[in-house]
Amino acid sequence: MSSDNADAGLESDEPVWDVVVVGAGPAGASAAYAAAVAGRRVLLLEKAELPRYKTCGGGIIGPSRDALPPGFELPFKDRVSAVTFSLNGRLTRTRRSKRMLFGLINRPEFDATLVEYAQKAGAVLRTGATVSRVEQHGPAVPDRRTVAVVLADGDTVLAHAVVGADGSASRIGAHVGVKLDQVDLGLESEIPVPPTVAEDWKGRIHLDWGPLPGSYGWVFPKGDTLTVGVISARGEGGATKRYLEDFVARLGLAGFEPAVSSGHLTRCRTDDSPLSRGRVLVCGDAAGLLEPWTREGISFALRSGRLAGEWAVRIAEAHDAVDARRQALNYAFAIKAGLGVEMAVGRRMLSVFERRPALIHGVLTSLRPAWNAFADIVRGSTTLAGLVRTHPLARRGLNLLDRRQESDATDAVVPQEPAEGDAEAIGVHDPEHRRAGSPE
Repeated sequence: MSSDNADAGLESDEPVWDVVVVGAGPAGASAAYAAAVAGRRVLLLEKAELPRYKTCGGGIIGPSRDALPPGFELPFKDRVSAVTFSLNGRLTRTRRSKRMLFGLINRPEFDATLVEYAQKAGAVLRTGATVSRVEQHGPAVPDRRTVAVVLADGDTVLAHAVVGADGSASRIGAHVGVKLDQVDLGLESEIPVPPTVAEDWKGRIHLDWGPLPGSYGWVFPKGDTLTVGVISARGEGGATKRYLEDFVARLGLAGFEPAVSSGHLTRCRTDDSPLSRGRVLVCGDAAGLLEPWTREGISFALRSGRLAGEWAVRIAEAHDAVDARRQALNYAFAIKAGLGVEMAVGRRMLSVFERRPALIHGVLTSLRPAWNAFADIVRGSTTLAGLVRTHPLARRGLNLLDRRQESDATDAVVPQEPAEGDAEAIGVHDPEHRRAGSPE
């Protein structure tokens, strides 16, 4: 609880927290850690019991590693130093590095460890807490400095600032008014394999550029289990399911029974989508923050969560709406200046990839500078946006490809709910994942 809650306590029997974070995935745990390490009283709400499964490849690239709390030991299941690329099963080529490119983790273990760090910093965890809505006005709110977080069981939690990190179907995002312009369907299986197969995959991932526009598949080895998945634009649920089946068969893995099969939707924000409303911020998937081309979300969750936690502290300290608004705008500026720039370049890359996957494949597998750039990005030496900004050749090449795409580029408004085929594709594997409700 805040140290200056005496006034609020006169009007309400409920304690008032400095910061309440909704969702205990990487974004939420990072936000809770950042606010708690600043000395504030933080409550972290999570609807599930931890650890819980999350549909995710589990790749920890350099930007993710750099955003972790000091001293955090990554629970790697494998360390990647080689990548096999293929173009819908053809033109297969493996590129290798003498140094580790990135590591692979299991999300339940990773997420639980992040939450433990937040708790050690002073955050209080409450699981089994499903948030139904937030209120910034009305009888549940004792004063203008307070937000009411209403739970499904009827309980109400009060805070001076709220961070929404409750996944891509976020209730907090709906309150803020998050707008989305790219929705993709991901299907994934966790496939246990015998030691001989596991040894063949050790230290090597597989990326396959798929048959649907913007689609690709992956194999991530994690000891005795392979995480195999595909992703494509929503609305092609049946075709995406067939792509996964064909991909698994081509890899010679069709004879192994998956331990877990699941699906989810990833959602990217529009450029003008809000990141706050009053004393409420959103981050990670709840804000639609992820890389549009690869749909990589862990690094975006960790980085935006940390910023959200830091700025939530400032909002909690604000004594009026004007100051709270100023701090919220500063948070939005920090997000747009960093992650927003990366997303803009990612959208341009996705546009090229959707129309010319063979070009992307050829460049990565045949040109050493392109492979070196890929390695630098996943290691964290640079970002996609940084590469385009600092390397004239990369910038000129992307600008040239942009001009070639302009003639047939079209704008589309994408509904936020799963199309029937997407829901069926998800539900075939795991009815519990018919909606993308898990926190990021």
